Amino acid sequence: MILVGDIGGTKTALAVISRESGPRRFLAEGVFSNAEFPSLEVITREFLKRLDLTIDGAVLGVAGPVINGRAKLTNVPWILDSKIFQNTFNFSHVHLMNDLELIAHAVPTLERSELFTLNEGTSSMKGNMAVVAPGTGLGEAFITWDGKCCRVHPSEGGHTDFAPKNRLEADLLNYLRGKFDHVSYERVCSGPGISNIYAYLRQEDHKSNSTDLKGQSEEIDDLTPAIINAALDEKKPCKICARTLEEFISILGAKAGNLALTVLATNGVYLSGGIIPRMLPLFKKDLFMKSFCDKGRYSDFMKNIPVHIILNTKVALTGAACKALELNSERIPRCLRRG
Repeated sequence: MILVGDIGGTKTALAVISRESGPRRFLAEGVFSNAEFPSLEVITREFLKRLDLTIDGAVLGVAGPVINGRAKLTNVPWILDSKIFQNTFNFSHVHLMNDLELIAHAVPTLERSELFTLNEGTSSMKGNMAVVAPGTGLGEAFITWDGKCCRVHPSEGGHTDFAPKNRLEADLLNYLRGKFDHVSYERVCSGPGISNIYAYLRQEDHKSNSTDLKGQSEEIDDLTPAIINAALDEKKPCKICARTLEEFISILGAKAGNLALTVLATNGVYLSGGIIPRMLPLFKKDLFMKSFCDKGRYSDFMKNIPVHIILNTKVALTGAACKALELNSERIPRCLRRG
């Protein structure tokens, strides 16, 4: 039995798999709010005490870079050490990975039914793939093909400098510079980034009489769900909230296009994260792809790159399971064909 986990900035998802059950069937699973626990060890203890299972090892994905088996999470004040975790639970092995690595491990196994395609493009079956996941932060990873199997590579590209592509975004950058020492893409391409964009647009639109979230802004710690709901309200949509999501999608399109060019992702770009599927009505418009393809002399090249939204909400756990089975057996080649 192997413990697999996705430790994000807001919540932790844990599950148990075995070689017999495979990467798609969890023998037990649970989701925990990080704010309610002082450490991952406490969460794990709480999860395991519910089970009558003997766990041999663990594969865990964390929201932050992993160096020498140690990770300091970006959006949670936790430090994880694979050796300490292994000794705490008397596991034979513990493997820590960046959480986007987990998603990337699952990508080559995804079926068509688990994807919403924004751009069919023309897949280069032996080409690279890229993963972009806005959530509590902005995660990135990419996948290469070595002739026998997929190789997953982590990235911290979400922390690269935000590069405005028009006057509004340049003004947004200047606004955010007044709040942060460094304005990365994560400051605008994430859940908190949506709130940042909203705050800027609301400030600039102070003369407007359009409905916004003025009555909720002081009462809600996380405005992002309220912004999304208000923007997509069919009866009385909030104009500022709708503009916020449109700007978010446009910036995300540009960032995903940058990654696609950087790693030459001719076999596809995959969007993941919990907030994107909630915005599908807006992604069905051409706003994302217009921004994705707006790369000057490479615009025609970009139009050939497949772009998909991952609908599988447990994709990170599936990826952790794929990695766990790979580590505990002979290497498992993963096919690049789609179902």
